[in-house]
Amino acid sequence: MFPVFLRAGQVFFKGLYGMFITETHGAKGMRSRKIFTGGLCFALLFIMGCGKVNVANRKNPGLNIICFGDSITEGTGAGAGEDYPALLRGRVSRPVINAGRSGDTSWDALQRLEEDVLAQDPYLVVVEFGANDFFKQVPRHKTFKNLDEIVSRIQARGAMVVLAEVRVGLIRDEYYEGLRTIAENRRALLVPDIMRGITLNAELKSDGIHPNAQGYALIAGKIYRHIAAFCDE
Repeated sequence: MFPVFLRAGQVFFKGLYGMFITETHGAKGMRSRKIFTGGLCFALLFIMGCGKVNVANRKNPGLNIICFGDSITEGTGAGAGEDYPALLRGRVSRPVINAGRSGDTSWDALQRLEEDVLAQDPYLVVVEFGANDFFKQVPRHKTFKNLDEIVSRIQARGAMVVLAEVRVGLIRDEYYEGLRTIAENRRALLVPDIMRGITLNAELKSDGIHPNAQGYALIAGKIYRHIAAFCDE
């Protein structure tokens, strides 16, 4: 459900186990067991605490899950019912609205936020923008400002927000740190690199940029794993 925290817990356990088997005789063995037991308790508390994700507006009266994004959300390259919002709809008990529009930048998103999201009784909104900003060379600080305003306005409406990142840039991830900062400051969820495993796999793509049906199924699965705990509340 929370893969980052689970991986952290696995690493923690592995390290503790390594300490345990390094010293197994006499006084050292007793010391090792004490270290292992104490560390095990700490690790369990750590994982249990991390499971309680502090998301703004977790309890809200909204109805719909709204997927708000560009062509990746719209489903370019897939057939009817094969876009990720449609696939997500089959996994949750709430209505899911596809509010994706091909070619949109974060600024374009701001212009249609009221009509396409805020007026649609949102419960949770998946926000996926940034790739077109990169292709159109929009300065990153403007992209982050737009996205921060989008998140703020959605939360002011009372809904939860999930930021879905599409990694861009050949050398470094151009948007991850900025999105992470927004997510932390606004108490939103972040799904990093939703195109991971798809971008370089021609079998999962319909063209040089967009996924095919199989690729969109992977995206739906990634997003579902992050929001599943909130879908039936």
